Amino acid sequence: MFGLFTRAQLKGKVLLQRRNVLDLNHSSGAPLSHDTWDEFTTKGVTCQLISSTVADQNDASRGLVGEEERVEHWVMHLPPITHSDTTYDVTFDWDVKKQGLPGAVIVRNYHATQFLLKTITIDHVPGHHGPIVFIANSWVYNTDKYHYDRVFFTNDTCLPSNMPVLLQPYREEELQILRGDHPKQKNDRAYQDHDRVYRYDLYNDLGDPDNKSPRPTLGGPDSPYPYPRRGRTGRKPMKSDPTCESRNVVPVLQQFYVPRDECFNHVKKADFTSYLLKAISAGILPLARELLDTAVPREFDDFQDMYKLYEGGIKIPDVPVMDLMFKVFPPLKSICPSGGSYLLKMPMPEVIKNDKLAWRTDEEFAREMLAGLNPHIITRLQEFPPTSKLDGYGDQTSNIKVEHIQPYLGKLTVDKAIADGRLFILDHHDNFIPQLLKINSLENTFVYATRTLLILQDDDTLKPIAIELSRPRLDEIGTKVVGSDSKVYTPPSSAGCESDSKVQDTIWQLAKAYAAVNDSAWHGLISHWLHTHAVIEPFIIATNRQLSVTHPIYKLLQPHYRDTMMINALARQVLISAGGFFEMTVCPGEYALRISSDVYKNWNFTEQALPVDLIKRGVAKHDSTCPCGVSLLIKDYPYAVDGLAVWLAIENWADEYVKIYYPSDNMVQDDAELQAWWKEVREVGHGDIKDQPWWPKMATVQELVRSCATIIWIASALHAAVNFGQYSYAGYLPNRPTVSRRPMPEPGTEEYQEVETNPDMAFIHTITSQLQSIIGVSVIEVLSNHSSDEVYLGQRDEPQWTSDDRAKKVFDKFSKSLIDIEKSIISRNKDENLKNRNGPAQFPYMLLYPNTSDIDGESATGITAKGIPNSISI
Repeated sequence: MFGLFTRAQLKGKVLLQRRNVLDLNHSSGAPLSHDTWDEFTTKGVTCQLISSTVADQNDASRGLVGEEERVEHWVMHLPPITHSDTTYDVTFDWDVKKQGLPGAVIVRNYHATQFLLKTITIDHVPGHHGPIVFIANSWVYNTDKYHYDRVFFTNDTCLPSNMPVLLQPYREEELQILRGDHPKQKNDRAYQDHDRVYRYDLYNDLGDPDNKSPRPTLGGPDSPYPYPRRGRTGRKPMKSDPTCESRNVVPVLQQFYVPRDECFNHVKKADFTSYLLKAISAGILPLARELLDTAVPREFDDFQDMYKLYEGGIKIPDVPVMDLMFKVFPPLKSICPSGGSYLLKMPMPEVIKNDKLAWRTDEEFAREMLAGLNPHIITRLQEFPPTSKLDGYGDQTSNIKVEHIQPYLGKLTVDKAIADGRLFILDHHDNFIPQLLKINSLENTFVYATRTLLILQDDDTLKPIAIELSRPRLDEIGTKVVGSDSKVYTPPSSAGCESDSKVQDTIWQLAKAYAAVNDSAWHGLISHWLHTHAVIEPFIIATNRQLSVTHPIYKLLQPHYRDTMMINALARQVLISAGGFFEMTVCPGEYALRISSDVYKNWNFTEQALPVDLIKRGVAKHDSTCPCGVSLLIKDYPYAVDGLAVWLAIENWADEYVKIYYPSDNMVQDDAELQAWWKEVREVGHGDIKDQPWWPKMATVQELVRSCATIIWIASALHAAVNFGQYSYAGYLPNRPTVSRRPMPEPGTEEYQEVETNPDMAFIHTITSQLQSIIGVSVIEVLSNHSSDEVYLGQRDEPQWTSDDRAKKVFDKFSKSLIDIEKSIISRNKDENLKNRNGPAQFPYMLLYPNTSDIDGESATGITAKGIPNSISI
């Protein structure tokens, strides 16, 4: 009888992660409190359902809001010492017949301490097939921190036009909050941890004018240095230059604003911190040893001295200065070995693991242009001699002559070799000539602008046949560049006496080193930083500001943005900033970002699509019979072969997914959120190049598909290709030197005499110094690590990311295609006929191995040079 009066109820499960005492992402606000006390003295944590079908009596434009229901049994779970997920119950007094289907939920946190809300799931909802799942994955702070309600929607995918009308105001208000446009929001202050604001800013935080290290602001309509935008932090201006934003330089502790949901999670933060501390322990003490070295100060003694970094470590001097270092920086004492012991050795880089001399070979030097750190720069030579596109620098045409290269062409003439697609070039000449005088004015720096010509051999390997080293030639009064002074070097001949042969071999090794210095700098500055990290951040900001979390394109792209704003903010603090690691260890020094800005002027989003890039570089040709519409001129081109397979999988996934929601071009044009997103990407995020004609109009389904595929490619595969092999290839600096310190030795000089008498030291004295090597290798060790919580391409960290079975089906198809690619890559690496897959270093190319099949991510964790994470997270 009493059952007749029982109120209709819905039972829910709340999955969340409470903050613990070891949370390194929390930098301000209330200290960690005991939630049990808050549970007794406040409302605790509450949830309120919002109807998607029944209007509120007081506001007919919004869905009916239910009563606040308390999350149950909070006190039964002890406060965590480490991070872990906990599930709580919640019971809603909700009659679906009268109040309709829930479409959103309001969550309030009355505790002093924030928590990470993951999902709220309601099972057995009358009239609804399957559970209703509210997706959050967001940190929820004390309700007093907000001037608005924290609203979370179900995992349904909705275009603006098919969003339930009663939920539309909540959708619009949420975007307004994320843009920082709500009337009650304050944007004239430094943002706090709990703020959820995505706004743009210029790169005005790289310099330190207060300490006499100014750097130009990058970006802005009136700036001579165009650049993508970054996320705004709202920090205080510098005292000496109010146009510059202040910055902090403690990388372990977060001292700057990044939207909390963009920060590293506890696992990534712990991994990053441990890698960083290991880099400190591996770098600072060798630095002390370098300062105390009595043999050859500031230099390695020989190549064997370099190997000590990887073979047993370096003995720590037992001297009073070490105690002084511990007093100055106490944390060192807990992470560093004591005097007299041996430093924890660094991992052995793959490039010297199986053969310590393989890096010296011409075969490995050339192979790394196809399967190394920077495998997308080489181009097909289309005219001879090579010419320059520079304007205002005089005649910069190459001095490479037919007689330099004809001996290596066999029966081919130069014209025939070009026509047959057999000549290739790694051309950094124009990249460096404009800034070379400034670069070479830096201390202990002498860099050339280089051109390297290569011949494609019958076995599909490349052979370097000429390297041109150039430097600017000034007019008579020394104020204007009117040309270049160049010298061409070719591989040593086997003819002649043994001593002459050794000298010529060393000169050729040095020529390759100068070319590698150019390529290393270009890799770190352009291929890695600018063309992945910097260009993708505006897309992240615009996506969060203009696309609702329920929007299909948000759901498609969001996994590819994970951790990027956080790692970029860290990079601005310690990597690319004034006096940062890049300036300390890579040849452009303080002029690096100026070069980056010059390159950005010519960046073209549409050319980032791999097939377009290959065609532009002349290493592929249009071929409608091939899956991606292109065929390669170099059949054994590991980056391109594996990359095209991954690109095709990404584009097919984007195509099938997008067409679920956009069956016609009109739907693309009529989607107000989508159009606002693309307009903001172009006119604000990349506003300095907004007038370029190549920007897609975003008027067709195909434009949307290709744009989404390109964003995913940049954030996943392209970044993986240029990042995760850094330590494996460049952890041994002679293979990838980042600085050259003196000109090529000439006959009759002391330097040339050193080449004759001690060729190894001549090489060591020319390339990256010991100090720069130790710091640089320590940094790239951090950057080359896969974290233990990595989410790889074809994986989702939220299995209930959508309620749409159609989308789940095409995603599963995408994942399976990537697993098939993994098998193909393994097979190709075992094919002895494909010599570029392993090379003389016997190091198989795995950088574009998706690692989708590795559900736990364990096989790629650490420095493994394999796996494609979803996003730019390191």
